[in-house]
Amino acid sequence: MFTNFRATPVLAALFALLAPSAVHASFLSGETLDTAADWLALFVIFLVPVVAIVVFWLVHVLPERFAEKRHHPQAQAIQVLCLLSLVFGGLLWPIAWLWAFTRPVGYKMAYGTDKHEEWHEDMGEKAKAGELLHHELAHLRHELDAMAARGALPANLRQLRADLDAVQAKPASKAEGGGA
Repeated sequence: MFTNFRATPVLAALFALLAPSAVHASFLSGETLDTAADWLALFVIFLVPVVAIVVFWLVHVLPERFAEKRHHPQAQAIQVLCLLSLVFGGLLWPIAWLWAFTRPVGYKMAYGTDKHEEWHEDMGEKAKAGELLHHELAHLRHELDAMAARGALPANLRQLRADLDAVQAKPASKAEGGGA
């Protein structure tokens, strides 16, 4: 590559000038270096594993949190899978992650809804407080009717369904009372 061999001594002299004359491994020395190394070792031995375990645990409960946030009807099963994933070193975690983000089509076909029972209860409380829009209330009634038609309506949701009929009757009675 280089055909001119006169550049080699010039480059060697340039590198010699740029090289530091005295090299120190640390800005600390003696007993201070030993003390700093002891504290660093204690930090690495005790604090780093605790932080790693906490981060591992927080990542492994993410599918459970997403399932609860999305009102997945099988949130408890996803929670169990997350706990099992902790025991098996994270091998089941991708399955829990996928399960948390899937739409439970088979569950909807069987039970008439793809939401968890708590979602219906929360929406029922909002309906009783008058915080739901008309189309949201109609959707809630439709889901409860679909679940009742399949025979999968628990007792608390049957009571909610009856309460929703009373919520619908209240505005009509107010309109009648105000006109008289």
